[in-house]
Amino acid sequence: MRFSGVAAILSACALLAGCTSSRYGVEEVLAQPSLETTGSVAGYAVPPAEIGSGEEEQQLLALAPPPPTPDILEGPAKPHARHQVLRQRFRDAKPINFGRASPKSLAVHGVDVSRWQGEIDWAKLRSQGANFVYIKATDGGDHLDPMFRKNWRAAAEAGLKRGAYHFFYWCRTAGEQADWFIRNVPKVEGALPPVIDVEWNGESRCKKRPSRQKVLEKMQVFMDKLERHYGQRPIIYTAPDFYRDNLKGEFLDYPFWLRSVAAHPSKVYPGRKWVFWQYSGSGLSQGVDGRIDLNVFHGGEDDWHQWLARHAS
Repeated sequence: MRFSGVAAILSACALLAGCTSSRYGVEEVLAQPSLETTGSVAGYAVPPAEIGSGEEEQQLLALAPPPPTPDILEGPAKPHARHQVLRQRFRDAKPINFGRASPKSLAVHGVDVSRWQGEIDWAKLRSQGANFVYIKATDGGDHLDPMFRKNWRAAAEAGLKRGAYHFFYWCRTAGEQADWFIRNVPKVEGALPPVIDVEWNGESRCKKRPSRQKVLEKMQVFMDKLERHYGQRPIIYTAPDFYRDNLKGEFLDYPFWLRSVAAHPSKVYPGRKWVFWQYSGSGLSQGVDGRIDLNVFHGGEDDWHQWLARHAS
């Protein structure tokens, strides 16, 4: 629904340079260009803001009821229609020789995408062995990837298992970001668990790097809120430097999706269990113009079906 005062509100926003869609609820603000990019896929940026004292996060942690804590790989299996697994036929613009630890030895491959992949021929991408996809949905507290809704529908129609990810912005509160993700990502049957993408980003307008304690606190608030809403424990996506600074030895009861494009995760993240491995940022596939991130599930085809039965909503 359009409102007669939209033009006036937008003008005021331009003058004040501090208006966001989460504050006024104006959909047009979502179309503003962004300077934000992720480490693996570029995206939209959230206007800069100061990192708060953390009082909101502390209050939420103290008052919110604890979420369920199912084992990340176990738990009761739900009725599950067996998902056809196709052999991957991707190429790589910058191939890496992983030796015996090659991701090609694993059965279930997939991709992650955002607006930067443009228009995707999902049927062709699926035919190349994309069995699952994680789709960029949101970052910060007021930016939505402009291709998310289209990609979300089209991926399901092409037969891919789909999930959504949120790029975490360190200059916004965790509660705001969780609310924004929940507002934009549907709770649907068969969806993969939501993902929180946490990394240091040198191209971000937000230059703050919170302390390790603050990082863990904000992540916990965000993940608790998503778990209560979707009934699924979120997956943590991260990169080597951020993991080293903040996550080594932490969140042992959470599933991880690890970026490691030059060596096997066991060498880059020793001792860390993982569910997904992003092994390339330079993949090539029919159905996509340009490069695409390539990922693989940690297990065989039967393991994949069992994991879906327990964790896909």
